[in-house]
Amino acid sequence: MQTAIAAADPEALSAAVAREASGRLGRFVAGIRAYHAHPYRRAQADHPVLWREGATQVLDYGGDGRPVLFSPSLINRAYILDLRPGASLIEHLRAHGLRPLLVDWGDPADDERDFDLEAYITRRLAGALEAANTLAGGPVPLVGYCMGGLLALAAALLHPDRVAGLGLLATPWDFHAEQGGQGAFMAMGASAATAVRLGSPPVPVDLLQAMFATLQPSLVQAKFRRLAAMDPQAEATRDFVALEDWLNDGVALAAPTARDCFVGWYGDNLPGRGLWTIAGQVMRPQDLAVPAFVAVPTRDRIVPPASATALARALPAPTLLEPRAGHIGMVVGSRAREALWEPLTDWLAAV
Repeated sequence: MQTAIAAADPEALSAAVAREASGRLGRFVAGIRAYHAHPYRRAQADHPVLWREGATQVLDYGGDGRPVLFSPSLINRAYILDLRPGASLIEHLRAHGLRPLLVDWGDPADDERDFDLEAYITRRLAGALEAANTLAGGPVPLVGYCMGGLLALAAALLHPDRVAGLGLLATPWDFHAEQGGQGAFMAMGASAATAVRLGSPPVPVDLLQAMFATLQPSLVQAKFRRLAAMDPQAEATRDFVALEDWLNDGVALAAPTARDCFVGWYGDNLPGRGLWTIAGQVMRPQDLAVPAFVAVPTRDRIVPPASATALARALPAPTLLEPRAGHIGMVVGSRAREALWEPLTDWLAAV
């Protein structure tokens, strides 16, 4: 390849590169225009609120089956688990005899701007779990997604009598297992978080999105170039728009929580080193006293599989699922039903 480039006419090579760059830019812009012009808008469902405190609420999706409490990430909107009809883990579970309860963290309210991870776990998630117990008349399965899985693990260790089983979906544990492309992400997050003080405003959505973009720098242009070639009427195009709307509908992060995540987790790797403490108790997965289900998507670029697998190894005899999917595709992709929904449903029915 280097020999061929060296032998090429410089002017012809420069012109070819310019044409390719111009073509890619044109397709990228066309994709963005197609996205903004697409008519899809997510229907705003009005689900009953089972419990509320501050900005956090628990949405009750109904059904006559056993309640299951879901703890999503603090950074993204909870409705990724109920993205749209046909692409909804929540909808699937309800149709198969369960009663999904979804924690919606919301944007930090005034009384939550100084919340750290411990406050979210011991005050918000503990309250949501208690409300779910009251509804069920006993312990309930608790399922966490991404960083919401770490919160769920902590709640299960602190309140083993309230949790019947723990599901962990794409949940990180050893944050230094595969640093690779996460180096820039960690450096940017740690740099921002070290400046945090009590009373600091929440970390804005735009900064969080910029940080996550460093994990896959070329993804944004590539996906919109792909959209430019898609049929606007196709189901796949509607799926693209629904997911992109969710990605752009982020949540600000309370400053102390950001510090805990980017310094304590990504910087110091406290969970992976066995040093993560909540309410004076070291969070030891090996002490979990209830059945566990761990899903580790093998194509995950947000939570490296080695990071999530470390958590599976630390748990006592978990049910381990390793779908050939990405971090988000495992939950809402075209193969999500076979990759995650059905195995998770079967496990929940048995705990």
